[in-house]
Amino acid sequence: MSEPFRGVFAALVTPMTAEEEIDLGALSAHVDRLIGEGVHGVVPLGSTGEFYALTAAEREAVVRAVIGAARDRVPVLVGVNAGSTREAVAYARQAGALGAAGLLVAAPYYSLPTPDELVEHVRAVATAAALPVMLYNYPGRTGVDMTPDVVERLARIEPVRYIKESTGDITRVSTIVRRCGGRMTVFCGCDSEALESLVLGAAGWVTGVANFAAKAAVELYRLAAEAKDVLAARGAYYRLLPLLARLEGGGVYTQSCKAGCALAGHPVGPPRRPLRALADAETAALRDLLAPLIR
Repeated sequence: MSEPFRGVFAALVTPMTAEEEIDLGALSAHVDRLIGEGVHGVVPLGSTGEFYALTAAEREAVVRAVIGAARDRVPVLVGVNAGSTREAVAYARQAGALGAAGLLVAAPYYSLPTPDELVEHVRAVATAAALPVMLYNYPGRTGVDMTPDVVERLARIEPVRYIKESTGDITRVSTIVRRCGGRMTVFCGCDSEALESLVLGAAGWVTGVANFAAKAAVELYRLAAEAKDVLAARGAYYRLLPLLARLEGGGVYTQSCKAGCALAGHPVGPPRRPLRALADAETAALRDLLAPLIR
């Protein structure tokens, strides 16, 4: 699929059996269903997809299944994140060979690279495949913040054209738009700031919520970014906000996304340990928040 990337991109869960084996059939069906519900793109192997808990062979199988299920109907942006540049480069090349439309690239986790080291890491990964790159700034998980100064440097690397901003600092959207201009397109990566981000100039929203409430997420995007009807978008946002706030603030995001799929009638199995399925009380609370959105 060609650029520019815009709209709601589902940060895909990775369906698993009760034995914690990847369920590729369920994954393919899940992708097909989300495309039917209007998502504009899909992102396998991000945080919601538990990339960190999968083997290299499993990651390849996931990418093959998602690209096969998408059938060029929407862009597939593949997460290629790893603890080392060497691994990330290998995943980037593999994604390109398998037909990905773009790459999702975060800072290497645990090693805490300096800004100069981070720039060189991104440069190596971005140039490993002839694909557009969406940066993934999630310092809460990686331990490294892609500050506006660093983003401005990264925007000079030709394939780096997008950023999923997941710091939770809403001022980052306007700062990046102002400082990078047309060289860097922002996507919201913090669900509870979806409306604010879109109004401030974000071109889309990468969200795990789309796994189980895709129509509601797409409608918010349509109202805010396409129709530019701020009052209607605000109403849609406030209907979603209790759910979004719980997911962002509950500390069990991936677990909640998988539980949400089951509550929506499309079970995708448990997360892989050490994560666990939600407790009954947590599931009941999620059900109450989700019910008005999927009637």
